[in-house]
Amino acid sequence: METELDALIQRADQADPVAADKLFRMLYHELHRLAEVQLRRANASVTLGTTTLLHEAYLNMTGRPQLAFPDRLRFLAYASRAMRGLIIDYARRRRARKRGSSFEVTLDGGEVPAGAGAIDAAELAQLGDALEELAAIEPRLSELVDLHFFCGFSFTEIAALRGVSDRTIQREWRKARVLLHRSILGDAEPTPS
Repeated sequence: METELDALIQRADQADPVAADKLFRMLYHELHRLAEVQLRRANASVTLGTTTLLHEAYLNMTGRPQLAFPDRLRFLAYASRAMRGLIIDYARRRRARKRGSSFEVTLDGGEVPAGAGAIDAAELAQLGDALEELAAIEPRLSELVDLHFFCGFSFTEIAALRGVSDRTIQREWRKARVLLHRSILGDAEPTPS
């Protein structure tokens, strides 16, 4: 199966639309799981459906002609980033429309008081910005965050996919967390006037 998947990825990279569609169908269940994880992380901040998010991310990805995915890991990491970006954009638009509202609508349509365990749009946007900064300085660490935090891969799975030890992945994870923490705290500090 992996060799067929690798062949499809290569053909899709060469702008073969049939291969791209077959790749999407082959990975659909895994991508659907990624969309569920993304929406669960967003908690009550987003009312998007899983299938809608997945299909929007797919359209976003297929609309970019210069993308290259040398392997399954990078394809899934990019799909996760595309979903995260869509969730952040959706949450920002929704927040702008609902400013001043004392309720947030949950994924199942019920209402809960704003801030009751939900990640709000501002936090999602701040995390997204911090991950973009991390990607600019340490792309490998940004990909690790996408794979572990957003895609739900274990350190062992990521280590196997990358061909390194679990300890290496755990060390990189600690470094990524420190850099993200610094970036987020830096954004929260008031600017001198």
